[in-house]
Amino acid sequence: MTVRTNQRIDGTRLWDSLMEIAKIGATPKGGVKRLTLSEEDRQGRLLFQSWCEALGLKVRVDSMGNMFARREGRDPTRPPVLMGSHLDSQPTGGKFDGALGVIAGLEVMRTLHDLNIVTEAPIELVNWTDEEGCRFGRAMMGSAVWSGLEREESMKARRDEDGVIVATALQEIGFAGPEPCASFPADAMFELHIEQGPLLEAGGEKIGIVTGAQAQIWYEAEVTGFDSHAGTTPPVARRDALLTAARIVELVDAIMREEGDTKVTDPGRGTVGRFTVYPNSPNVIPGRVRFNVEFRNVSEARIAEIAATFPARAQALAEANRTNLTLNTVFRVPAQPFDADCVALVEQAAAKLGYPARRMVSGAGHDAVHTASCIPTAMIFTPCKDGLSHNEAESIAPDEAEAGAQVLFEAVLARANRAIK
Repeated sequence: MTVRTNQRIDGTRLWDSLMEIAKIGATPKGGVKRLTLSEEDRQGRLLFQSWCEALGLKVRVDSMGNMFARREGRDPTRPPVLMGSHLDSQPTGGKFDGALGVIAGLEVMRTLHDLNIVTEAPIELVNWTDEEGCRFGRAMMGSAVWSGLEREESMKARRDEDGVIVATALQEIGFAGPEPCASFPADAMFELHIEQGPLLEAGGEKIGIVTGAQAQIWYEAEVTGFDSHAGTTPPVARRDALLTAARIVELVDAIMREEGDTKVTDPGRGTVGRFTVYPNSPNVIPGRVRFNVEFRNVSEARIAEIAATFPARAQALAEANRTNLTLNTVFRVPAQPFDADCVALVEQAAAKLGYPARRMVSGAGHDAVHTASCIPTAMIFTPCKDGLSHNEAESIAPDEAEAGAQVLFEAVLARANRAIK
């Protein structure tokens, strides 16, 4: 491979920084547990802030805890080019999900500093709050409020399983910033992320040129029945909330498989990832079950079909088992195309650097999906081993991280220096 540039990021420094931040919340199996707005998240934020301030970047924090580190350009009146991702993780997360995009953005800033490059437009590096959604039940929370897709008051009122609300958690870690959480004039947003799927590795490509993201719909579900003695209650008298919930889980799986279940390119996605049983005693028939349901698909029409039919199908299962089902939509995200000009910059960067690449749609939701609703946005993917993510065994190679960061550098630099008509 011929690399056609002498403006190179430092791959070793990038990798060392990724390993350094991975120590915060490190798990015995080699992953990270850095839940949003936790003590570990606070430590990660402070380390990130110290790295940014060492470069002379001005760091500010908005009222949702989103962090912005600014490097001035030659023309401070031009809207900044944004880049970044998130530092929070799943409970059993990997080292690279989200962190790669933030730390690669830091490496872009370090390289600009090392090479004494002054861009025409300012550049801002972003750490978005609560992309994962595993603690408070709403993914991409900080970017949703920033993009105007959710009300700040309702997001700050969300509770975790221990009853802690977002507003309190922000205050406790010291990242309830003074700046209002709202979109401001920005020229573009670029997010580097691991693919979290198998396509790049299977195809031998180094870079994913992401053209958009698939549609999603998330539900919060609660089944109520009647808790009673496991040994004395006969089948005819049972109102088993867990049985109903289990049948709904089977329904979710069946809906997912309706479009195929034999090829990695089959488009259906349906998951129940959180499940809480009450009273959770081995000899008590469960009287209440709470769980989350999500569906994803590249087709907006398919998600619309699921949204129109799934609630009634689930309600029928609940009624047949003499239980009650409450089903609330947490959020619905339409299929989101990315900006053609920004996507082209990613494609041109990969070609310039000689990296094999493929155009693809993101199967996962990302903060870039929300920012794309209000500013030009694009994403860059790198492969991950066996397509594995949201798992402590998640892994990428150092040269893959370096390639993604180099493409990010090229795309951001080109956008920041573009001629304005």
